[in-house]
Amino acid sequence: MPNTQHDQLRQHVRDAYGTIARAGANAGGCGPSCCTPSDAAVAELLSRGIGYSAQDTAAVPDGANLGLGCGNPQIIAALQPGETVLDLGSGAGFDCFLAARTVGLSGQVIGVDMTPDMLARARANAVKGSYDNVDFRLGEIEHLPVADASIDVIISNCVINLSPDKAQVFRECLRVLKPGGRLAVSDIVLTADLPEAMKAEVALYTSCVTGAVSIDVLTGMLTTAGFDAIRISPKDTSTEYIRQWAPDRGIEHYIASANIEAIKPAR
Repeated sequence: MPNTQHDQLRQHVRDAYGTIARAGANAGGCGPSCCTPSDAAVAELLSRGIGYSAQDTAAVPDGANLGLGCGNPQIIAALQPGETVLDLGSGAGFDCFLAARTVGLSGQVIGVDMTPDMLARARANAVKGSYDNVDFRLGEIEHLPVADASIDVIISNCVINLSPDKAQVFRECLRVLKPGGRLAVSDIVLTADLPEAMKAEVALYTSCVTGAVSIDVLTGMLTTAGFDAIRISPKDTSTEYIRQWAPDRGIEHYIASANIEAIKPAR
């Protein structure tokens, strides 16, 4: 895909999620919100439906949870006190704040997002919650503003599918991870070929549908980037949730939520 097309897709995504950030509620993106806005209570219900507990949703500042994910990367990340965590596409900070609680003050969490409005919201939430071990940085996940071999764990929630250059994302992930570091991502995978008419819809791209690729393609990208112990596990239980993203369109027949795990070789 030419770079100009990449830039256009990124701008569509930036515009969509900037609108969400400014709205102060879930007004687009992954989830039923691609059709109708939802308030904080609905965002909490959405998060509970994809694996977060009531304790999780209650532990973060108001406005941090926008209900935009498709899974809970915290479950597979197995974070430990003192670790340095990177969240790709950190949004309003929800997963960063949960990770910060686990790694403690001896650890650090870095959130990277390319949408200035979302970044401003996350930083305001960090101040509200007094998160001294969380740092939000403006940047694209294809070009991470993070030092080489400085990260223990990379998490992400329904964001990599939005990248027009996923292979580059995984190369960057390998670069910033320490030897033996791990990738723990919740995202969307393609389970069947999408109709051409759907592929052309920008709204379905920004809603985490048409940017998805197959498990085989993802595995190939991760392998080529240099990862080991690759495991991609689709979740059959995501069908009902995904159906609500675009009611009556049948998108649940083409995509599924999945846990994506991989490790950077120790040497």
